[in-house]
Amino acid sequence: MLEFRTISIEDREWISLALRASDYRGCEYSFANNMAWRRQNDSRIARFQDYYLCCAFDTADGVPSFIWPSGTGDADALLDAMIGYVRGIGKPLQFWNLSEERTEWLRERLPGLEVRENRESWDYLYLAEDLATLAGRKYHQKRNFLHRFSAYGAEALPMTHADFDDCITFAAMFYNDRLDGDADAIAEQFAIDTFFRHFDVLGLQGEVIRKAGQLVAFAIGEPLNSDTFCVHIEKADTAFQGAYAAINQAFAQRIHAQGFRYINREEDMGLPGLRKAKESYHPAAMVQKFAVRAEV
Repeated sequence: MLEFRTISIEDREWISLALRASDYRGCEYSFANNMAWRRQNDSRIARFQDYYLCCAFDTADGVPSFIWPSGTGDADALLDAMIGYVRGIGKPLQFWNLSEERTEWLRERLPGLEVRENRESWDYLYLAEDLATLAGRKYHQKRNFLHRFSAYGAEALPMTHADFDDCITFAAMFYNDRLDGDADAIAEQFAIDTFFRHFDVLGLQGEVIRKAGQLVAFAIGEPLNSDTFCVHIEKADTAFQGAYAAINQAFAQRIHAQGFRYINREEDMGLPGLRKAKESYHPAAMVQKFAVRAEV
């Protein structure tokens, strides 16, 4: 019987081994993300053989939703264990953010599987070189933004512990602007606090931009798999025209220099403005995801 509990920082070693074994490119396959966003949907974890399971219990329909486990072991036995668990609590089997390959694998085993394209959760995958160089006609407007930003005389630097307090205060300004009962804003603030509280243990990296000491922008991310770096948080002061373009490129240059081929900039959550912004950087591919459900 699967036993679910809250994730903790002490779980990092065994979970990271499981994540590396599967080498997925989806942003949800990150210990740091799972740890930081655990309160958003009451996510809990379990272990089966050498598989790592993460499941959201606070969902709109009240049905726990798994992401496909990462790790190694008997996949059919794993599926049986998940079916046994949801049967025991009287719920259907439900997955969020399932890959097309794993969706087809489940179709063969679960007749009547319901599948829905989960477009709002698709990750944007960019070539690191593209974001670092912004070369070519398609990035002409981005280069114009950078040219305008260069007039401020700001400097991009790798994030250090000396930047943490300023970054937390900076992020709080965005949170205070959304004090309207916005659950996502509250969850993000908790995630940012978690990232800074455990920055080194989580293996995070960051970039900051300062003008005469004033923080203008910052970004945080981590290596996601063998060839992909994931950017988790990006904040910029829009009073400085081109600040978002500047932090995007500065961090991408540092990531590209480390040898990563791709940068995952996560999903757009179905927000039109965010979708437009992410599409404007011309992703090389999308990490497609599906929501599936089966009465078991």
